[in-house]
Amino acid sequence: MSHLKRTQLYDVHTAASAAMVDFGGWEMPMEYPTKIVAEHLYTRSHCSLFDVSHMGRILVDGTDAISFLQHVLSSDVSALAVNQAQYAIIPNENGGAVDDAYLYRFEEARYLLVVNAANTERDLLHLESQLGSFDARMTAITGDYAAIAVQGPKSDEILQVLTGGEAVTEPRRNALRSLLLEGHSAHVAHTGYTGEPLSYEIYIRSKDAVWLWNRLLELGARPAGLGARDTLRLEACLPLYGHELGLDPEGREIPIFAVPLARFAVSFSGQKGDFVGRKALEKQHEALLRIQNKDFSNLTDLPRRILPIALLDKGVMRSGMPVYNGDQQIGCITSGTMIPYHVFGDESGAAAIQNQTGKRSIGLAIVDSTTAIGDTVQVDVRGRRLQAVVTARHMRIDGPFARPVLC
Repeated sequence: MSHLKRTQLYDVHTAASAAMVDFGGWEMPMEYPTKIVAEHLYTRSHCSLFDVSHMGRILVDGTDAISFLQHVLSSDVSALAVNQAQYAIIPNENGGAVDDAYLYRFEEARYLLVVNAANTERDLLHLESQLGSFDARMTAITGDYAAIAVQGPKSDEILQVLTGGEAVTEPRRNALRSLLLEGHSAHVAHTGYTGEPLSYEIYIRSKDAVWLWNRLLELGARPAGLGARDTLRLEACLPLYGHELGLDPEGREIPIFAVPLARFAVSFSGQKGDFVGRKALEKQHEALLRIQNKDFSNLTDLPRRILPIALLDKGVMRSGMPVYNGDQQIGCITSGTMIPYHVFGDESGAAAIQNQTGKRSIGLAIVDSTTAIGDTVQVDVRGRRLQAVVTARHMRIDGPFARPVLC
């Protein structure tokens, strides 16, 4: 794997005996000797570290930076104040996703756009093709800064040791702050890809990356790899490009509004003007409103949607497995696996985590838009039709903890 790119923390991972894999052209840790299940559970109960330095980081500035970003992103960039971030999608003219991204505004005049690692070069080419007469500049800074995700109910407590007791950011989701961590300059975002209510992503100079990682381990955090990152995001029903965005397992383009998170990522504000894909997205949104009102008379613009699904019978769902309603195939699994979870003392928000754990097979499926929450369906698991149920979500937030929603 010598031809693969390596993050600033590569030596730390190999020293910890992580299982390294090719992920989007980067040599990344899939799991550590603790294994995926333990890493998932430790994130939900304590605090885990994820190396996300492979994600593409693009600095956008120039006189027309806002106008340019309004044109190429689905979100309302004009609503983003300094020290705020927003989830966005890079749409194409058909209303499909070139990629999904996070936009950060740590400074007045510059924006940081973070995109999926495997898509970085393609995203840059797409964005450059849209520059036209905009006075805007894009600079790839992936190698200049490392990125470490600090996720879990103990993350705030651990990071405040490094800040000397100061709040890491404002308590609201997507808040940003630039500050010193024991004398080291860092940019911190109250964001993450695990669904954890206490979750941060730290951007720090490459030369300080190993220091920060090791210091966080000293304070009680543990490392987690790509495997746990995937099970955590799946439990939180967060989309992954190449599964819930882009092309579905049958090779068809997924409309952006098929993804539930689109309601946070797409704006039709008049200030955005005629951005890329606006007309197609407006049609998808109108179709979604009809579907939500149980009007299935015209599903042309949104024939299928992505919904959470939980297996009732014993087995494991995997991406690409067909989903049926009776004898009719209504879609397929886009993401699915076996997920561990903590057992809580009771259903109250104050209940403590017990020593007991369990496992369940959950996933996301792209299914006909007539499918509703609560519908019982069947998943073809290696030739066996297993019972499953379409659910509203796989987890909920109670205080500092993310708790499983069990069927």
